[in-house]
Amino acid sequence: MSKSKIYSPEELNSFSKETLVAVILSMQDQLSQLNANMERLIEQIADASNKRYGRSSEKLDVIAGQLELELIFNEAEALTETLYVVEPAEEDVIQVSRRKRKGKREEDLKDLPIEVIPHTLSDEKLQELFGPDGWKRLPDEVYKRVRVQPAVYTVEEHHVAVYAGKDNQRIVKADRPRDLLRNSILTPSLAASIMNAKYVNGLPLYRISQEFLRNDIHISKQVMANWMIQCADRYLGILYDYLHKELYRFHVLQADETPVMVSKDGRPANSKSYMWIYRTGKIYKDTPIVLYEYQRTRKADHPQEFLKGFTGVVVCDGYSAYRKLDRENPDITFAGCWTHARRYFSDALKALPKAAQKTAKDTVAYEAVKRIGAIYHLDNQLAALEPDGRKKQRQITVKPLVEAFFAWVKEIQSSNRLPKGKTLEGINYCINQEEALKVFLNDGEVPLDNNVTEGALRSFCLHKHAWKLIDSIDGAKSSAIIYSITETAKANNLNPFRYLDHVLTVLKDHQDDTDYSFIEKLLPWSDQLPEICRSKSKTTNL
Repeated sequence: MSKSKIYSPEELNSFSKETLVAVILSMQDQLSQLNANMERLIEQIADASNKRYGRSSEKLDVIAGQLELELIFNEAEALTETLYVVEPAEEDVIQVSRRKRKGKREEDLKDLPIEVIPHTLSDEKLQELFGPDGWKRLPDEVYKRVRVQPAVYTVEEHHVAVYAGKDNQRIVKADRPRDLLRNSILTPSLAASIMNAKYVNGLPLYRISQEFLRNDIHISKQVMANWMIQCADRYLGILYDYLHKELYRFHVLQADETPVMVSKDGRPANSKSYMWIYRTGKIYKDTPIVLYEYQRTRKADHPQEFLKGFTGVVVCDGYSAYRKLDRENPDITFAGCWTHARRYFSDALKALPKAAQKTAKDTVAYEAVKRIGAIYHLDNQLAALEPDGRKKQRQITVKPLVEAFFAWVKEIQSSNRLPKGKTLEGINYCINQEEALKVFLNDGEVPLDNNVTEGALRSFCLHKHAWKLIDSIDGAKSSAIIYSITETAKANNLNPFRYLDHVLTVLKDHQDDTDYSFIEKLLPWSDQLPEICRSKSKTTNL
């Protein structure tokens, strides 16, 4: 905007009435534009602040203060667009005061080993209290406490017997087990513990090195980094490739990507690389697969190559790389993410100043979140159905709400009454993604959103705030492989450390094999895995 001319009192007094009117109208236009720009900046600042410090919930009662929510009680009311609800975000924890369930502690501790520690009175003390033979033993009062035994490190000193003929013409050695890495102290359990610390718990290698040092073990972060690269390349890469082929068996996949910094990739400092993630659809709960892939760019060629030969549906956001995948591959259908669409409107509500929250219900953003919430509410009621039944019911109950939503957003867009901002961005996004956002209506296996993939990415995104960057391209590629194995293990409710220990133990004994059929027994859902690999309790993505 050009700088406005400042008129002196003398100049204003000399203007004609028509000139003064023109000046005032021009100033009004400039003021209106300044106010609009200021409102956009305030929204952007509030949005950035909320993303950094605020709650991630997209529930209406959180994002717009203590706003009242209505519930859908019947389809007729829903179709009149008067009552809508929002489904709970996966990360929300609803705190409800309830009585502690009896026996919960015993249930929580039932899979841990028990050491009975008796506490008794001596016979002398009992005689003092009750007299000779004046007592009887009642059932013990039993309570439980949990004791932690820190990690125990043991040096395996292997002694290989050596034999020689008495004529000294022949020397024979006993068989020795295969090493994980030649001339290295690394064992499957040590490698698994480092992988678990870094890729499951998010500890940088230098912190792991410091913890080893506190236990009198000297292993530098450089040595550990080299171990991780070699183990991923030599062993876990075999399992990764097998899982990649398994991925193609499924009709619905879900994809996403996130930036990552790699310091030694031959480009200027602070250049962005990307970690892409591909996951089996939410519906396939018995055999979930989560695969990461490192690439230096965000180009459409990467998903194109990774999914080469795949036939089915890919659920993702509206990024153009996925749209290109859809356009250039007739066997692939692109399905949109309703959570991504809703986020524009929920962000607009979160950015409202406190004074404006009182009238939040009158905003387009609030109405959009309500309408999308109604779609979620009805679709969530179909979760227990088989795909064919879900598709049929979606056509009957959900489709009318979806069609009404798109008719409404098109009406809002055509009215041209929205200023630039999150709400307008959301309206435009929904219209541009209409075809993709409707795919779920015609396929019972397609979910409403891409939340499970974002959940699988959450560990990586949290961890990269701790270690900041990856040192090399080899390190990034190995990280993608190891994250794939650990996240797939977690998705299958396995204990990542025990699973990695088992996988590395088996793979090191098959170093020279060309037949990889034995990998079937190592798949995370295999019934031939040792029982110790399975988690007794349901875990989270974090």
